[in-house]
Amino acid sequence: MKTYLITDPAYYGTTPDHLESALDVVYSHNLPDFSLYRDKQTSEYSTLAQTFVTISREYKIPRILLHDDYALAQELKADGVHLTSTQFEDIAQAKQLGLYVIISTHTHEEAVRAQTLGADAITYSPIFPSPNKGEPKGLEDLKEIVDKIEIPIFALGGITTEEQIKAVEECGAYGFASIRYFI
Repeated sequence: MKTYLITDPAYYGTTPDHLESALDVVYSHNLPDFSLYRDKQTSEYSTLAQTFVTISREYKIPRILLHDDYALAQELKADGVHLTSTQFEDIAQAKQLGLYVIISTHTHEEAVRAQTLGADAITYSPIFPSPNKGEPKGLEDLKEIVDKIEIPIFALGGITTEEQIKAVEECGAYGFASIRYFI
């Protein structure tokens, strides 16, 4: 089961020093297979993303991703990009830059579309109740989408316990993504 850490400024801070400190704490306890820098509010995204990439490289995180901005991901030599569910048209451009592409999906149709357009993996969410994320899909729906598509699926949304991780693994998910699990 692959692990995918997603940052949130509420837990990782909004300055390079705070981000570095938070990553040092988190990475010293749990090294994820994938790690995503996500901050939808800052005007200093590129500076913070550079700090994130540098620290994540020091800890030898296998796949380092940036949120949304595939050109910046290439510029900062991140391994990939995590596109939003409104960026399906950007999959091909990100792939042309040699990036590993994960895209957020919330329906079976979006998951199939992501696969058809060449995404390397998807997140499918929310599986469990998660703050401000709507009605959870549940494990049965996760199992259905795992059986439907061939690219890796990261279960996302409300995954904070070992029992939940085991449950999504039993559904056949490639991995799980979480903000709060890693804190």
